[in-house]
Amino acid sequence: MDVDTKISNEDVISSAHRTLRIEAKAIEEISYKLNNEFIQSVKMLFSCKGRVVISGIGKTGHIGRKIAATLASTGTPAFFVHAAEAMHGDLGMLTRNDVLIAISYSGSGPELLSILPTAKRLGVKIIAITGNIKSKIANLSDSILDINVKQEACPLNLAPTASTTAALALGDALAVACLELRCFNLNDFARSHPGGTLGRNLLTLVQDVMRPPKLLPIVHPRLSVLEALDIITSKNMGMAIIMGENKIPLGIFTDGDLRRLLMKHKEDICTISILNGMSSEPFYISPKALAIEAAKKMDEKQINQLIVLDEHNTLIGALHVHDLMNAKII
Repeated sequence: MDVDTKISNEDVISSAHRTLRIEAKAIEEISYKLNNEFIQSVKMLFSCKGRVVISGIGKTGHIGRKIAATLASTGTPAFFVHAAEAMHGDLGMLTRNDVLIAISYSGSGPELLSILPTAKRLGVKIIAITGNIKSKIANLSDSILDINVKQEACPLNLAPTASTTAALALGDALAVACLELRCFNLNDFARSHPGGTLGRNLLTLVQDVMRPPKLLPIVHPRLSVLEALDIITSKNMGMAIIMGENKIPLGIFTDGDLRRLLMKHKEDICTISILNGMSSEPFYISPKALAIEAAKKMDEKQINQLIVLDEHNTLIGALHVHDLMNAKII
């Protein structure tokens, strides 16, 4: 049967609205259930001397992986262990200093039930995330977090939908509470996300992406503009750096300076000194500055290059906007 004869476009949207409303309501309802058990759970996670180990099976296993990833990326060391694999050796990852989060909506999953007694004998603290606070798993736990929902989004009320959303949201609530207790900041986040945009922006320094002196278009102040053009072209930075004594730049000469000079001195452009056209107060930046600050400065000043000077105003490098683009800073 053709899909168009089964359900109308309006029915598709209506179904989506219904699903989202049910899941939003499920999250709202578990927020009303937060009590001392939640506070105790957060304290257990915050004071954990080892690792937070999350375990589940099936859909709750997928949720557990996400919760472990969120905890780990926000300052609480965590990893996921599949409950079935834990029964066959992976339980050896647990130590007495760990905290175990057991996720089971029914609270009676045989795989989890088989590993909790061993965890308790080790002295591991156990947090249950369950829809049945009177279940066997709940009874074996030190703290119980209730994710019972009145209705799944599935029209058959069978497929875990609202309940798994509730579990995921509760995991986020635990992670964020721990994050705030740790005073976790942007720099901490960047250290655990070095490959992401935020990580690059907060960790990459100018000295990491700048061009070293040997690759720079450095020219002597006695050169003419025409003589300097060969060096400018060969180094592909769109500028020349006019160097004085002791590696202290006298100024820079850019493509823009060349255009302005041509408009004023068309006849003697071949012989005119580059000193006559250079910018004697070029914009510069420290090698210890963040690369994103260099990008902001270029944008603010509407320029494509920055020279890099140390604390003694000695030239140690330069940046072109393309260098920042290649490093994915911008």
